[in-house]
Amino acid sequence: MPPKRQGPLQTVQRETDDIKRQVTTILSYTFFICSALKADEPAPVGNYEQRKMEEERRLRGFEEKLLVLVQDEEEESEEESVEDEEEDDDEEDVVTKTMEQIPESGTATYMVISAFKGEQEGDLTIQMGEVLAILSKNEDGWWLAQDSKGSKGLVPKTYLKVPSRYSDQEEDDEETSEDEELESKRKQSSNWDCVRRAITEIDATDVLSAMGAIPAGFRSSTLSKLLDEGITYRASHYIQPELSQSKLSFKDLFRDPDTGKRTARTSLTLTLWSCKSIPTPGVGVQVLSRHIRLCAFDGTQVLSNIHTIRATCNANNVKTWSFSPRMTGNLPSLLDGDCFLRCNSDAPELGILFELGVTYIRNSTGERGDLSCGWAFLKLFDTNGAPVPHRTYELLVHGGTPYEKDVEVDPSLTRGGTGMFQQMMLSRKLPKLFLKLKSPNVRTRSQLSALPDTLVGSLSSIHLLVLHRQLLADILLMDRATMQNADLICSPLLATFPEIMDQSDLLDALRKSWLEAESNMKRSEKRDLPLLKRTFVRVYMDNIYPLLYSADLPPPRWADEMVENQRARVIFNSSLEPFHTHTPDSPPRHQAFDISQLTYDLLCMAQ
Repeated sequence: MPPKRQGPLQTVQRETDDIKRQVTTILSYTFFICSALKADEPAPVGNYEQRKMEEERRLRGFEEKLLVLVQDEEEESEEESVEDEEEDDDEEDVVTKTMEQIPESGTATYMVISAFKGEQEGDLTIQMGEVLAILSKNEDGWWLAQDSKGSKGLVPKTYLKVPSRYSDQEEDDEETSEDEELESKRKQSSNWDCVRRAITEIDATDVLSAMGAIPAGFRSSTLSKLLDEGITYRASHYIQPELSQSKLSFKDLFRDPDTGKRTARTSLTLTLWSCKSIPTPGVGVQVLSRHIRLCAFDGTQVLSNIHTIRATCNANNVKTWSFSPRMTGNLPSLLDGDCFLRCNSDAPELGILFELGVTYIRNSTGERGDLSCGWAFLKLFDTNGAPVPHRTYELLVHGGTPYEKDVEVDPSLTRGGTGMFQQMMLSRKLPKLFLKLKSPNVRTRSQLSALPDTLVGSLSSIHLLVLHRQLLADILLMDRATMQNADLICSPLLATFPEIMDQSDLLDALRKSWLEAESNMKRSEKRDLPLLKRTFVRVYMDNIYPLLYSADLPPPRWADEMVENQRARVIFNSSLEPFHTHTPDSPPRHQAFDISQLTYDLLCMAQ
């Protein structure tokens, strides 16, 4: 038997056979993993070849971005030394110029944080970034200052801040070198952090869409993310008084002396009727809540708080959402389809943004999330600036986010013939939102004029907000010694009322308690405004204030049925046995006391 040849052709053939065996092993292992995943979560997968090609294109895109970032990293490492030297020279020039602006004086120096134009004789006009020497400090908040040109005059202290960077120059020089070193390290690792996030952080919506568990037009909820960022887009923030530009007076508490009202560009009421043909998530995803979030929107940014209304649906027809058009009895305001909207923005594209969303939980992993099932936008003014008519509107629901255009919620709904009859039949399958704009009646219009210039909320709680607003104006405008007095105000109602704006069940409890108190009042007492205010404070302190700090009331959690039921039991039991009626044998349990429960800090709370 002749010996085997060891030529190049034989070597290539052996390597090819080895690669074929490895590919066969990988394919078998991949098939095993896919079978296991399919058994854990049997989500239907359609258009497999198309999805496979899309995933391949996505991976190639990651690879190209990785190569570009590696090249950028090498170029930045070469340019970094040159840039550091130039930045050091620029910083020295800036520090030298800024120090030259400081007047040579033994008095304290302050930096101007906002431009101020002198309004009266003796005032000093200042520009932002200018450094002033303070000659004397008056108790009324107006300080005598001198600028770099030698001009003297009075300026408001709220426009100044201490330039701490130049007060301890030697210590800052030592800290600057350490900060520059840390900054260079952060620059070196920033690109690789982007690569790691792009590879490791996979959006849950992409995973569900790739599995076929949700339609292609679903996205992560945009408005839910804004609500989770803090209080900026919550009603508790917009119910607070708004300060003027000088921070020395209030902008939205004063009314017109002739009419006794405050007018806003948009002040209307609307009723949500229903949503039809809304696609549902597929197998493996359990829906915890169906809801609509709405706010004032100008096409680029949210201009008001985000208000949420929960929808209901029939188990036999989950694609149709409905809302409660009228609030009666003990129905929660979370289901209230009657809303009000006030917005004073002069944006030409001002309108109402509606985001249809669901809160879900994955059966296999227990992961919770918020999905956007589409959005709709109702423009409130036409091209000439005239308000749109108050009537019933049928809005088409778009897919994607409000910043994406021409995205369908479910592309499979529009597949069909191109004939006129086929197009008419397909249009009936498209998801739509039905609502009605209404002009408020005289009483509601008067109540809306007492609210902040920008606010969205439930129409069933508007009378509670009006009473809070009147108490707020009395305490801040009439009961303070001077308008420049910014001391803490002892008012538990003002300190805690914004919290219940973000807890709809407590707002419902206050509404119910107030209706019971009003039913026991005489007609003459209802017209006595000072008496109404005192009664409102008493009802709030007896029924709602203790609940806020009750140790038995769990913190609110959105779309958690167990937590919602537990809170409902505690609130219901408190209505049967008010806190002031507890016996010494069964005292109520409260959280640890904090001074913020009693004091209202207008500088921190005001907008």
